[in-house]
Amino acid sequence: MKKREQKNQVLTISLAHLAHDTYAAFLAPILPLLIEKLGMTLAMSAFLDIARKLPSLLNPFFGLLAERTDARYFVILAPALTAFSMSLLGVANSYATLLILLTISGISSTLFHIPSPGIIKASSKDKLGRGMSYYMVGGELARTVGPLLITGAVSLWGLEGTWRLMPFGLLASLILYFRLKDFKFLQQKFTKKREKGDTWAEVRRFLPLFGVMSGFMFFQSAMKMAVTLYLAVYLTQQGFSLWYASIALSVLQFFGVIGTFISGNISDRVGRQKTLVAMSLGAAVTMSLFLISSSIYAVFPLLALLGIFMFANGPIMLSVIHEVETDMPTFINSLYMTINFSISSVVVLLMGIFGDTLGLDLTYKIAAVLAFFAVPFALSLNYTLKKS
Repeated sequence: MKKREQKNQVLTISLAHLAHDTYAAFLAPILPLLIEKLGMTLAMSAFLDIARKLPSLLNPFFGLLAERTDARYFVILAPALTAFSMSLLGVANSYATLLILLTISGISSTLFHIPSPGIIKASSKDKLGRGMSYYMVGGELARTVGPLLITGAVSLWGLEGTWRLMPFGLLASLILYFRLKDFKFLQQKFTKKREKGDTWAEVRRFLPLFGVMSGFMFFQSAMKMAVTLYLAVYLTQQGFSLWYASIALSVLQFFGVIGTFISGNISDRVGRQKTLVAMSLGAAVTMSLFLISSSIYAVFPLLALLGIFMFANGPIMLSVIHEVETDMPTFINSLYMTINFSISSVVVLLMGIFGDTLGLDLTYKIAAVLAFFAVPFALSLNYTLKKS
C-alpha cells in the first residue's frame, strides 16, 4: 500500500469519525432544554447517556463478528443511523422516546467504533500514534462542531426543528460508501478456524492490563462526564446563557482536538506511559483551578487547558491496545470499548445522583479530587504491559 493511499485512508476514516460524532454530540448542549421540557432530574438525564452507551455491552459480539466478516458497512451506515436518531431528540415528546432514540444512536456508535480503529491501524503502519491522533481528532473536532451546530439549529428553528439537520448524515454515509467500497484490507477472509478456548485465553492474558486501564478510566471519567455531559447544565445554573454554555463546551472540545492530535505524536517519541502520566496530572490540576477561580475571564482559558490535557489520553490508550501482541486485535479492542463505555455509564449515573442530592457545584469538586487518583494507575501501565 503506497504512503499516499495510506494517508488518504486514514483521513477518510477520520472524517467519517467527524461526521458520525458531530451528531453524537447533540445531547449535552440541549440537555438543559430537554430537562425543562420534560421535567427531568439529573439522574434521569444520566440514564439518557446510559441508554446511548448500553449497546456497548455487545461490543465483544460485534468485535468477533468484525473479525470474521467485512465490517466496512458498519462504518458506512453508522453516520446515517446516528443522524436519524440524534436529529429527532428535539421532536421527542416523552422520556421513553428519548431513551429509544439514544439507544438507536448507541447501536450505530458501537457499529462504527469497533472496526474503525482497526482500519486506522492497517493504514498507519509504523506511525500508529499519529494515525490514532488523526482518528481521535475527528471525534474531538465533532464535539466542537456538534454543540454549535445544534444550538444554531435551535436558535433558527426551535427545539422541535432539529430534524432538519438529518440530511447531512445521510449524505456522509453515501460519500463513505464510494470511498470505502474498495478498501482491500477490509476484505480479508478468515480461513483458519480458531481453536476452542482462544477467546477466553486472550481475556485472561490481558486481565492485568484491563484492570489498570479500568482504574484509570474510572477516576478520569468522573471529571470527563462532569465537564462534558453536564457542563451546559452547570453553567446555566450559574446564570450563563445557553449560547455561552454551548460556546464554553465547544472551547473545551476544540482544545481537546489539539490535545488529541499532539498526544499521539508525543507518545510515539517519549513513550505511552510518560505521556499518559503528564496529561492525567495536568487535567486534574487544571480542573481544580477551574473550580477555585472566581474570574469570569478565566473560564475559557482554563477550559481550553483542560481540553488539551483531558482528551489527550484517548489516542494513547488506543495505541496501547493496538500495540499488544494478539491474534484477535479487533476483539481485544472491543473489550476495551466495552470496559470504557460501561465505566463511563456507571460514573455518569453517579454524577447525576450526586448532582441531584449534593448539587452540581459539590459534584464537580468531588470529580476534581477523584481525577488525581488516575495518576497512580497511569504510572503502573508499563508494569502491567510486561505481565500481559
